[in-house]
Amino acid sequence: MAVRNARPPFHPFTAGISRRRFLRGTAGAGLAVAAAGTAVATSGCARVDLTDEPGGGTLLKRLRDRGSVRVGFANEAPYSFLDKNADLTGEAAELAKVIFERLGVPKVDPVPADFGALIAGLRSGLFDIIGAGMSVTPKRCEAVAFTDPEFNASEAFLVPRGNPKGLKTMADAAASGATVGVLLGAVEADIAEKSGVPDGKIVRFADQPSAFDGVAGGRVDAVALTSISLRWGLKQRSGLNLEVTPPYRPIVDGQEFLAAAGAFAVRPDQTGFVEAFNRELHVLRDSGELLRIQQPFGFTKDDVPAPDLTAEKVCQG
Repeated sequence: MAVRNARPPFHPFTAGISRRRFLRGTAGAGLAVAAAGTAVATSGCARVDLTDEPGGGTLLKRLRDRGSVRVGFANEAPYSFLDKNADLTGEAAELAKVIFERLGVPKVDPVPADFGALIAGLRSGLFDIIGAGMSVTPKRCEAVAFTDPEFNASEAFLVPRGNPKGLKTMADAAASGATVGVLLGAVEADIAEKSGVPDGKIVRFADQPSAFDGVAGGRVDAVALTSISLRWGLKQRSGLNLEVTPPYRPIVDGQEFLAAAGAFAVRPDQTGFVEAFNRELHVLRDSGELLRIQQPFGFTKDDVPAPDLTAEKVCQG
């Protein structure tokens, strides 16, 4: 599975549509911690106590006593980002506000950091939790404890209006001889290769704007990304004569592709907190409230995780 070390800096268009890029564990994140440290200093947040806590940790008690939670985020729409009024919003941010209110923690303090600094920043005590729509991967599970997924993103294609190649899945792209655009280091390249798309038919773009321009200009027949990212990106460039195909779940090596499942993350010793968070998350999911929170940010019922999709399952790969 291809990965990337970090996401690009925030930009009004590119923010939030680089969802398919992943950290390579926590390697190389040491220097990025400085960026997170600066963010914490400017927000007036102190480091948290990193003493190992037996019995599942006492994070929730500490947060309730303080009355606030420090949420590390990467300023990436539509997950967690600052709006034009510099207020924290986004799918993960709004979900965090609801769940922490239910957990007895009324205030959410945003702590911005580069995406590549989030795991290292969490582990070094710069914030209490990562709330950035971070994908759960087996490698990351070695460094942090994930809550159960808040979403399980499906894949889709960005195609010329009318979908002239009739693409629905990556297998269709392989069968039709379509040229598929992907992002450098993104997992879609692996999906394409394992679905039988020849390497000569895979065009790698540095970022989403160039990929969008590639399909708009006819350089590729389609761009493959998560449906969430494509819908959000096309909304920012609605003047393009393009459309997003219906979402689908890729099958890789005979199994459903799960690396697009996003969740919150805390330090590995905070199992008690994870259990409490998951209880509230499951109530929201089962009642339909989760989808209501997510819909303004381009999420659909297809992105709501199934009840049996747990962090443990995704961590096992």
